[in-house]
Amino acid sequence: MSETGFVHAENLHRTYSVRRGLFGRARALHAVSGVSFEIPKGETFGLVGESGSGKSTIARMLLAAEPATSGQVRIGDLVLGSLDASGEKRLRRTVQPVLQDPYSALSPHLRVAGIVGEPLGAHGLRQGAERDPYIDSILNSVGLASSLRRRYPRELSGGQRQRVAIARALALEPQALVLDEPVSALDVSVQAQILNLLKDLQRERGLSYLLISHDLAVVAYMASRVGVLYLGEMMEQGTRDDVIRRARHPYTQALIASSEAGLDGPVAARGEIPSPLDLPPGCLFEPRCPHASARCRNERPALRPLSATHRIACHFDLPAVDAVSSADASLS
Repeated sequence: MSETGFVHAENLHRTYSVRRGLFGRARALHAVSGVSFEIPKGETFGLVGESGSGKSTIARMLLAAEPATSGQVRIGDLVLGSLDASGEKRLRRTVQPVLQDPYSALSPHLRVAGIVGEPLGAHGLRQGAERDPYIDSILNSVGLASSLRRRYPRELSGGQRQRVAIARALALEPQALVLDEPVSALDVSVQAQILNLLKDLQRERGLSYLLISHDLAVVAYMASRVGVLYLGEMMEQGTRDDVIRRARHPYTQALIASSEAGLDGPVAARGEIPSPLDLPPGCLFEPRCPHASARCRNERPALRPLSATHRIACHFDLPAVDAVSSADASLS
């Protein structure tokens, strides 16, 4: 990996042992297999794919909520998996999550000021008379009036709750945020407001984002680099223009075809995503791919370069598909 990135994930694997029934034989479930990417300081890496593709598993590994089976995650000078107690505390201040459902992510028993101030108390920061003005400044930075500090989450709208969740994440002044489907639970009318807020905060604070989404339009709007994940493996990876404007993998093209933008072009992927306990022997996407051949059924394609920045895991050289105009329009 290069030295320009602030977040590095290199050859990540996450395998679980799964047993069917009380006396069933344990089998390996490969949730993430050989995934690598980096996020430069102040940029966004968008990770897109269907449910079950391994996106949230990668998020948990970056947050040290669960360890990688193999591979390495480095955030700044912190190497996850080898941190002592002091390093773990530094990590919590360096990277923070913003989750999908702000209502379930916020304690219903705490008022807004308590929610935003909770991580400060855990780290012994902004004590005494300094705390209330600081909490007010954080609330104002996410577009919330200080008068909301005494409200409970149930008294807020969905957009306001997500702004509180973002404020809580910012309280420790992190350098990176893991955004796991941050707008999927919100009304469409509110989604663009939250995404624009996140862009503004990134520009003001130099934040690095890992943005996880099943929505190609959200990723196209936010990300400078994009990875397309399927059954735990990277199918296509590159700059935003590489993947969104010049999509070359059949799975990426299927996501584009089935997006809300309703683009004409490639046929959307047929069937359902296979069980990760029963993976195809060749290309993982072969059972659903309209271009599959005998080679695809028997030979797993490696992630190969198309240019200095663009890579795909496919045996074919398909014509590129452009989704960027429709993706931008849907969030403008």
